[in-house]
Parts: sequence; C-alpha cells; structure tokens
Amino acid sequence: MSNRVMRKLLKEQEKDLAENENVSDIEIDAPVGGARKKQLNINRYELLGQQSHSESEVKEDDNETEAAKSCEGDNVHELVKKKRKKRKKKSGKHSTHRSSEDNADIDEVERSIKEVNRLLGECPKIASMDNQMVQDRPPDTKTVLTVQHKHLNPNNELKRIFGSKVVQAEHKRKNRGGSRTQLKRTWMVACRDNWPQVSKSGLSMSLLETKDGVQYFTYEHSQNYRQTENRFLQAVESLNPENITAIINERPYHVNALIQLSDIFKLSDDLAGAAELIERALYFLEFSFHPLFNVAQGNCRLDYRRQENRALFITIFKHLNFLGGRGCCRTALEFCKVLLNLDPKSDPLGIKLIMDFYALRAKEYEWLIGFVEDLDRRYNLLQLPNFAFSTALAYFYVNDIERADYYLQEALLMFPSLLMELLDKCSIRIDSRVSSHSFFTEPTEKNPTALNQLVKLYVNRTFHVWKDADILPWLERNVHDVLDRVDKKEPIVEAYKEKRLRRYAGALPISIVRHIVLSDNPGVSIHFLQNTPGPIMGFDPLPPNDSINLYTRPRRITVTGDRSNALATFLGSLLPMVNPQQVLPDRQPREVAEDEAQVGEQQPDEFRRSIASLVDAMRDLLNNIRPELQQNDADDDADFDTADET
Repeated sequence: MSNRVMRKLLKEQEKDLAENENVSDIEIDAPVGGARKKQLNINRYELLGQQSHSESEVKEDDNETEAAKSCEGDNVHELVKKKRKKRKKKSGKHSTHRSSEDNADIDEVERSIKEVNRLLGECPKIASMDNQMVQDRPPDTKTVLTVQHKHLNPNNELKRIFGSKVVQAEHKRKNRGGSRTQLKRTWMVACRDNWPQVSKSGLSMSLLETKDGVQYFTYEHSQNYRQTENRFLQAVESLNPENITAIINERPYHVNALIQLSDIFKLSDDLAGAAELIERALYFLEFSFHPLFNVAQGNCRLDYRRQENRALFITIFKHLNFLGGRGCCRTALEFCKVLLNLDPKSDPLGIKLIMDFYALRAKEYEWLIGFVEDLDRRYNLLQLPNFAFSTALAYFYVNDIERADYYLQEALLMFPSLLMELLDKCSIRIDSRVSSHSFFTEPTEKNPTALNQLVKLYVNRTFHVWKDADILPWLERNVHDVLDRVDKKEPIVEAYKEKRLRRYAGALPISIVRHIVLSDNPGVSIHFLQNTPGPIMGFDPLPPNDSINLYTRPRRITVTGDRSNALATFLGSLLPMVNPQQVLPDRQPREVAEDEAQVGEQQPDEFRRSIASLVDAMRDLLNNIRPELQQNDADDDADFDTADET
C-alpha cells in the first residue's frame, strides 16, 4: 500500500471518528494511535480493493496530465470530461468520498494545461525548426559503415545459398572428433577444433587515446614475440624455408609466418590451405583485441604507419579475397567495412576500389547508392572509375532508369577509355559508329598511367557483371547518346578531359599500389614497381615512407620491372633455389645456344617440384600439430543473430 493512499485513508478515518455522534466519551478520549490501529486492523484487507483502485486513479491522473499537456485548444476539456466520466463509473460506491478530491485534481490539471499551452503556443514553429535542423544535419557515416556481426560469419551466407543442412554437414565433417571449450568470444573468424591452444601469445593491444569520440589503439609485442619476429625476418632473408617451418612449429600463431606460408600454399593452388592459414592468423589477432576494441562500433582506429598494426590490415584484406572467391560476397562486403573503419582517412590498402564490386555481387544496390551519396563529398568517390560505373549499375538494378542514364553518361564522358576495354573483355561485338569514333578509340597511351591501371583493375574484376543481357541494350543506348553530345561539342566534354588529365597526372598513390599488389589480378601489370626500393613482402608490401618501425626489414633483394620477375623475386624470399639476381658465368654463344632449350625445359619443372615439396612438408607439419586444449570462438549462427540485435 503506497504512502499517499495510507495518508488519505487515515484522514478519512479521523474525519469519520470526529463526526460520529454515537461514539462514547471513552472512545473519543482514547489515544488516537490506538483508534487508528484498531480501525486499520479491522479494515486493512477490506480496503485492498479500494487501495488498488486508488492507485489506478493516480496512474490515470498522471497519464491524463501527460496527454493533456500534449494537446491543444478545446480537445483538452473534452478529454478531461471523458476521463472524469470513466473514473466515476469505475469508482462505484467510493465516488461519494473522493468526489471533492477528484474535482480538485482536475482543476489542478486544467490549470497546468493552460500554463503549458501558454508556454508552448509556438509548437508548430518549433517542429518546423526541428525538421529543418534534421535536414541540415551532416550525413552520419555510421549508418552506411555499420558492421553487423551476423554478416561476418560466412556460414550464414552459405546457408542462404546452399541450405542449412549442407553447411551443417560440412561443418561437422571438419570438426569431427573435437571438443570445444569456450575461452573467448570472437566474431570475425570461427576457431576450428584442430587449431592449437592460444597461450602466452605475446601479442596484445593497448588504448593510446580517445579524441572526439574516436578511440586510437595499437598492437604491442612482448620481448619473446620480438625475438620470434626477428628470427622470422632472418629466415626470410636467408632464403631458407626450413627456418620458417621451425618458427611455425614453435609458434603456431606467429602472424607474419602464417601470412608468408599462406602465400606459398596459394602459389601451389592449395587455396583451402592458404585460406585456413589466414583465418588462423586473423583469429589470433582478434584474440588479442583490447576489451574496448569493437569492429562493429566504427570508432576504433589503428595507425597503419606502426609496423605492428599492419598485420591486421593485410590479414583482413587477404581473408575477404578468399571469401569472395568462395562466393561469400555479402560477407566480404562486411569485412570491407571493417577494414575501412580502421583507417577511413588514409585507406592504406585502397579498399574503396573493391567495395562497389562486392556490393553489386551481393545485390546490395540500395547500400551502394547510400554509400556514394553520403561519402562522395568527402572522398570524391565518383572520380574513381569503379564507383562512377558501379553507381550507374546500382540505379539500373533498382529501376531508377533516369538516374542510371545520368550516371552512366557522366562516367562515359569522364572515362571514355574504359568502354573499349570493357567490350573487348566481354567479347562483345562493337558497333561500327563506336569503333570508328575517336572519342572512344583514342589510344590509351595518351591517358595518364595511373588512370590506365585503375581502368584495367576495374574491367578485369567486374567485366562479368556487365555481361547481363538486360544491361547491354541500356549500355548501347547511352553510348550513342554520349556520342551525340560529343558531336554537338558540349562544353562538358572538354571540361571532363582537362579534369581527367589533371587529376590523374603523376604516379599512383602508394595505397592503390598496395591494393593492386595484394589483389594479385593477372590482368593488371605491375611494371610500375620497377622503381620501388626494397623487396615486396607479402606480409608487409610497400610500407609507408613515414613508417614507425620496430623491426628492420630485409633489403637484399630488389624488384625488377617484369611481372614474372617480380613474382620470382617474391618467391626468392621463400625458396633458396630461386635467385633472380644470380649472375651466370660467361659462356660462348654456342654453349648458350645448346643449353637454352634444356634450361627452358628444366627450370619450370624443377621450380614446380620445389614448390610442391615445400607445400607437402608444410602440410604434414600442420597436420601433425595437435591442440592441447580446444577452444570456442562463440561464432555459431544463433549467437550471431542474438548478438546482432543487441
């Protein structure tokens, strides 16, 4: 029973005792406390109904006040009258005792309503001002870059594609015979049962500072981890793969060694083994996260200049490439968001060059349109060939043909050289008017080298998206419209040409070069890397000029201009039998002619056998590793769904 109701009941009992003429003098002179106690003892349970009714009336009065304050004009009095009649019907026999108090409460409510209406008489104006403030508010990047945990699990996407039974059967087959003990929850990678225990890792993360709601973190290496890292760098420099094998045997979760070994598996076409090694490295990096580091919040940053932080960038990039190869494009898009959130200002791996591709493959057309609308002013997305053409495709797939035509014509006017590259890659017969017009057939040598690289990267990555039978008529119609505008000599044609030459003058930014190297697209040449100092390491390609180094990189091998030589140089850091800089002794022309055919036949076979033997040895090593304690990353589908809601 509430204190308010108790006080009202006591006042009513005192009033009844005072007005009762049949009460004797002894009872009147009795202590008031005793009379109260006696009366309450008699009526305590009898008045429970009255107590509950009184509390409901109090709640109705409060709700009535709130509703009345939100109303205007004559509706206030009508609402009060309706509530009063409703309360009288509910009150029954107790209405005679409470009528005066109810009238007083209603009068107080009416006075409050009049005062509120007087103070808030300009409500429509205030509402319109609020709407204007919402419209003028800058775009919130968190809405388009928000990471959902359930989309980080590729099993969820595979279930939508192949069905849950197939995925569950495959999952049970891989984890057969293992027991799982939950140690730490991870979101990005599911810990497998055959992975060893993570203990005394030597890798940790610390919070550097918090500025404007953004938290800046960094990885830290212990003394033991530094010793292992120095051993790894020496193993790379020594060109002896057995040294890397020894490191993996002693430290199964050494990140850079796992990345390097994954590249060897990839070269031997063992993509499953290469992907698993990257997953293990990513799991270990996530296992070492700071408690406040959350990839879904979008406010956690890592400085790419720090040598210790680059492993997370490289591992995520390689992981999403493997996911895209498996057809998990929606999951790959989510990891693109994670990678961009780590350093959105500099984008050290040029992840924006691939986000549109995964958005189109995942059929996230609305998201792609919103991403361009929100971030184009900040990052000039439409000045990149990939976003210029992909945005037009997104509008086409959402049936906004008017905007699709506009964006496609703008893209063709800005990047005319892309059309011929695209049609040739798609094996589409070119129209006679298009093939004979100088606007689209201008030699690519006149274009900046940086632009040509971006065009080739986009065409080789996305050409199969343009093979849709519904897209080709739309593309043909807009191409002829563009030629009509060119023939009319519209000023925008010359303006876009000057803008194109000015914007892409000079060399490619190092972030885009890293993207091309890590993408390993066979249709994109890397001859522009001939002036790159030092070797190109798969675990840390092209470090920044202002790098904050904790370790000294090996610099014994230099990169040559040809792509095959660059690949051989990279392999030279892993295999002792590959030495691109080896100088052969002087021989006579006849000896060279005699041995040329034999060398050309023997070296590829020997090279393949060397890679195969090395991969077999490393696979046996990984299979012989038995975990001492299995662990669980809590990455089940049910956990993803529930956690995503929270």
